[in-house]
Amino acid sequence: MTADSLAAAKKKAEEIAKAKPKNAKDIQITKELQYTKYTLEDTYPYKDTVRQFQWDKIKEKLAFIENFQDGQSIYGVLQNYQNSNGEAPTIPNFKRDSYKRVADSLGTERYQASPLYRIGETKLPAIYGKDGWLVKLQSSDTLKRIKVEGVSFDGTWEVPKKYVKTIGDSVRFDKVAIVDVTNQNICTLDKTEKGWVVRSMNPATTGRHKPPHAQETPTGIFVLQEHKSKMFYFKDGTKRIEGYAPYASRFTAGAYIHGVPVNNPNGKITEYSSTLGTIPRSHMCVRNASSHAQFVYKRSKDYQTLVIVID
Repeated sequence: MTADSLAAAKKKAEEIAKAKPKNAKDIQITKELQYTKYTLEDTYPYKDTVRQFQWDKIKEKLAFIENFQDGQSIYGVLQNYQNSNGEAPTIPNFKRDSYKRVADSLGTERYQASPLYRIGETKLPAIYGKDGWLVKLQSSDTLKRIKVEGVSFDGTWEVPKKYVKTIGDSVRFDKVAIVDVTNQNICTLDKTEKGWVVRSMNPATTGRHKPPHAQETPTGIFVLQEHKSKMFYFKDGTKRIEGYAPYASRFTAGAYIHGVPVNNPNGKITEYSSTLGTIPRSHMCVRNASSHAQFVYKRSKDYQTLVIVID
């Protein structure tokens, strides 16, 4: 075999390897921490148990991220924060969940969701799409109804234009924050020439199931959509501002990655809480040490960063 034919064969093999979908075994993770406070080990004790960073599961998610970006796509994000784009129509055969809200068969609530219609169906949606879910556009975004392929969810659907924000085809999702609701921790990673690089490994506190106000942090893949230096919140059941959470990065509905809550609208930022990394305590958000929330806040960009919540 000549040198030219060897080069051609090598090039073809590289093209085949590149085209082959990746799996967890193909993902390389190294650690080059940029935030070094409160750093957790890969496994660490918690009471009479052991907690961990689920690197195998994380690698599966990272492989999925690389695979869906293999090719040219126009991306969009489903949006309906606080029903700002209009309350979604009621689906047939809806149910009410433990919060007495209308929900679909998959448990997705209508509140703050986008209606997903089967292709060609115009009367009523079949299911709801969570605020912050990532999609690939399969039709022009100038149409009244946009055909989308789910990235954060399965299937191809039609969505009224007002519920879809087009991100474009030039974005690369190379920064992620991964929240683990089982182990109550968070890590951040960057995609580099070396592969995926861990930038921080910290304790976190996620949402708890406590109707009518507190909800679990939803699992899935979400697009980070908004930054607030102070996210003010109401006292439960009122419209009175009780306090704020610093360095808040919103990824779905009312769920933010943020610092330690300050129960005083004019109070000073609290750096750390002993409840971080223990059990779910928040209303839906992901609490962090305030300096780590600031790290996440500064390193992430709207519509260019993914938040992945695993269990």
